Amino acid sequence: MVLRSIRALSLLCAIAVGATSSIAQDAPLTLKAAGNGSTFTPYAEGLSRFLISKDIKIEVKRSSGSNENLTAVDESPTTLGTVFMGSAYDAVKGSGWAAGHEHRNVRALFPMYETSFQIAALRQRGISSLSDLDGKTVGVGPAKGPPEVFFRAAAEIAKIKPIIVTGDPADQAQQVIDGKIDALWQGARVPILPMATIADKADAVVFVLTETEVAGLIGVLPQLSPATVPSGSYKGQTTEIRSVSGWNFVVANKDLPDDMAYAITKVVLTASDPQSQIYSGADGTLAKNAPYNRVVPFHPGALRFYKDAGIPIPSP
Repeated sequence: MVLRSIRALSLLCAIAVGATSSIAQDAPLTLKAAGNGSTFTPYAEGLSRFLISKDIKIEVKRSSGSNENLTAVDESPTTLGTVFMGSAYDAVKGSGWAAGHEHRNVRALFPMYETSFQIAALRQRGISSLSDLDGKTVGVGPAKGPPEVFFRAAAEIAKIKPIIVTGDPADQAQQVIDGKIDALWQGARVPILPMATIADKADAVVFVLTETEVAGLIGVLPQLSPATVPSGSYKGQTTEIRSVSGWNFVVANKDLPDDMAYAITKVVLTASDPQSQIYSGADGTLAKNAPYNRVVPFHPGALRFYKDAGIPIPSP
């Protein structure tokens, strides 16, 4: 069945590479996104419209998010997926949520945007660093989600023992404002809504990690990268602060034909203005950000584009 799908897909790809790519398709590829409220969904819908305008047929399908998308891509040569690289790390290693099942067929195509992590606390609490959270109650969002996993690792690096509580990030933001918990750690595109809510409604500080803590966290979690939060991202934030981020990528099955993978990657990463052509949050959809993927092998077709573009790609 898989072999027939590969042959059929190969027949769909008639590619002439030049200033633009022309692809004749009898059927669309599938792009797995997420549900309502996820940034994956509007990004995928915008990406689909853009690719269709370039004669690449692709159909968006909703899902429960990264984990489902990774499994779908692993199983189908005609499926692409929007994924958080923290989840992809577990998929390719067969660890965490994917324990016992190495997703060996998943390959990276191109970067979407980064998910940055920050901490917010009321100024009156006197909390402005990771070390200040020793013994304090810290909200980390949903149980066993990436924010909790990453925060526990950060706490170990800082040699602190906070009281970690899980729950809905919006509810935990209100708990910070009401003084019921001391701080909230969360990750999303900047500005992170729960953090912005705290900063807008109370006298608060938003901070992250020291340079040493960032290096230590990336050392144990290769799915993370260094990042910065520009000044003015939150009310009262007057300076740039250090952060860590996990990138989000579009991935494909290793058996997606190389020419198709090349064409898709080239069309997307040569967009003149991805924020207006694809999605307002596609500011990270740039070829220069591809090296932030250090956990999933790149598809050979995508690698051909990066070589042509002069982008060095490290081995995962």
